[in-house]
Amino acid sequence: MLLFANMKLSEIINAIEEVAPRSYQESYDNAGLIIGDADVEVSKAMLCLDVTEVVVDEAVAENCNLIIAHHPLIFGGLKKISKSTDTGRSIIKAIQNNIAVYAAHTNLDNVLENGVSSKIASKLGLINTRILDPKRGLLYKLVTYCPVDSEENILKKLFEAGAGNIGNYSNCSFSSDGTGRFTPNENTNPAVGEKNVAHAGPEKRIEVLVPDYLKERVLSELRKAHPYEEVAYELYKLDNLHLQVGSGIIGDLEKPYSKQEFLEHLKKCMHLDVFKITKWEGETVSKVAVCGGSGSFLLDKAISAGVDVYISADFKYHEYFAAGNSLMVCDIGHYESEIFTLEIFYDIITKKFANFAVVFAKTNTNPITYFK
Repeated sequence: MLLFANMKLSEIINAIEEVAPRSYQESYDNAGLIIGDADVEVSKAMLCLDVTEVVVDEAVAENCNLIIAHHPLIFGGLKKISKSTDTGRSIIKAIQNNIAVYAAHTNLDNVLENGVSSKIASKLGLINTRILDPKRGLLYKLVTYCPVDSEENILKKLFEAGAGNIGNYSNCSFSSDGTGRFTPNENTNPAVGEKNVAHAGPEKRIEVLVPDYLKERVLSELRKAHPYEEVAYELYKLDNLHLQVGSGIIGDLEKPYSKQEFLEHLKKCMHLDVFKITKWEGETVSKVAVCGGSGSFLLDKAISAGVDVYISADFKYHEYFAAGNSLMVCDIGHYESEIFTLEIFYDIITKKFANFAVVFAKTNTNPITYFK
């Protein structure tokens, strides 16, 4: 019999943000700890797509003191918290019952591995998956200089801190030879050379890539591992595309489907009763793009990528016309495209903390129903 244990909330947050760092969220978003104290212990988490008053009631009934949601309970600034709105009632009830509320939203949308769009791609059996619209400005190049015999240890510590990853390659770096020159003054304790004596000796120049969210951790490890009292380093923000971070996923089907076969496949895999499609004269589907939630902004990217089908939600009437006959748009609904996000949360938490209690919310928070 598995005995469940309490966990520090910060540990659970760290586990989620190792997959989906908050720095990956869009500027309008509000991911992170919405209500609560990261230093407290929690005993049971409820996973949901949206935090509503009914979901909070369910968490109370299930003795959960943590709610983990995809959509933030608070998106923007609130001028009032009152019982006149569902958001206000949810906040008040969560606080009164000591329930912490955490959300991972567009940061979870924007990752290639274990992200919202990649979950859809996995459900559909897509292979050769990659980001449809990669982001820029999330990578840095770290350059440092060290004695020759310190190079391997410094690189080891930098890699352990998360530096040096390029796609499917890890421990990536570039080193070059040079000469280091300095004069230690009387207040130093130099690792090489002598006080008040000019020094010149062989050194290594080390270059590694560092993701934005790991900058401080990597620099901390550099200072610990480096033998010099004063560590010389440079940090350059790069304009490179980060191919593991961005909006949407594109991939290939293992075998071509007829248009009808693919629509049936989509309906079955995503548990759909009904969805919208645009007119398309193509006969077979081989290449597919997906984006969980509101993804009409990626339609041009999907067309440029030459996909046969683009699956997302929340298209406006005139946006459907933009598809033309270039591809078929499948608007499957916002809720329907993101509901499997709960499985992502579950996998992250239970794989890291096997003895922590996690339950799925039973409340269907989809604000839309279909009349048949």
